[in-house]
Amino acid sequence: MVLQTVATVKGHLDFSFATAWHPDGHVFATGNQDKTCRVWDIRNLSSSIAILKGNLGAVRSIRFSSNGQFMVVAEPADFVHVYSTKADYKRRQEIDFFGEISGVALSPDDESLYIGIWDRTYASLLQYNKRHTYGYLDSYL
Repeated sequence: MVLQTVATVKGHLDFSFATAWHPDGHVFATGNQDKTCRVWDIRNLSSSIAILKGNLGAVRSIRFSSNGQFMVVAEPADFVHVYSTKADYKRRQEIDFFGEISGVALSPDDESLYIGIWDRTYASLLQYNKRHTYGYLDSYL
């Protein structure tokens, strides 16, 4: 088996730690020591389509939801960012807590986000669920 480079992306300033593919197969994200997550479209790799900045450290974990509507980006400690892919990554929710992050995962139905916390004393798994707002007439529709 001969391996060859088929494409190169440029923009990050340091070593990369994470990558994830969007379910559509055209978009992927890379997480880097330079405290950024860059989103790329495989159909045009001349520049990234979004540059998302972290708060404290390298981007260590990236996950897309199975429906492709959200991308979760975790720093090594204290911060997890949830971006709306439908809003071109311009809308986000930041989850801020105290702890070393060992990884993130989404449930197959995209209803729950799990964050692994690595700590010698208080190791834990945090679970966040989507909040739904239902109106009075939703039960009839």
